[in-house]
Amino acid sequence: MSNQFDMKAFNQQLIEEFRANGGKVGGRFEGRPVVLLTATGAKSGRRLTIPLVYLQEGDRRFIFASKAGSPKNPDWYHNLVANPNVTVEIGDETYEATAKVISGADRDQIYAKQVAAMPTFGEYQEKTTRVIPVIELVRN
Repeated sequence: MSNQFDMKAFNQQLIEEFRANGGKVGGRFEGRPVVLLTATGAKSGRRLTIPLVYLQEGDRRFIFASKAGSPKNPDWYHNLVANPNVTVEIGDETYEATAKVISGADRDQIYAKQVAAMPTFGEYQEKTTRVIPVIELVRN
């Protein structure tokens, strides 16, 4: 399957670009709010870094376990549930945070704001029967 998209290589390139340019990236993420999230693997115990888009709402920051509308949650979501202590990189700032899953009306309101900011998140929700998790990154 040589034509299959290599997500690991794509993410690694994005991480390197983010760190080299003070949090700014190009390509399909240009102009988007991107965060690097480092979490501990639920099974491996290894620290893994992934780039994600986030929503800034006042002094709160949220990420979304959309996996582009896949029927299953992304692996990183399971890692956060198992090990909620994470490292967050935004721009040239790095801090420790706790990942807190948001539910109910608060979740729905935040997700609606993300859809308004980035309509593709509405398409992701339409593609799947699962409720896409919303996670707040609470600074420690």
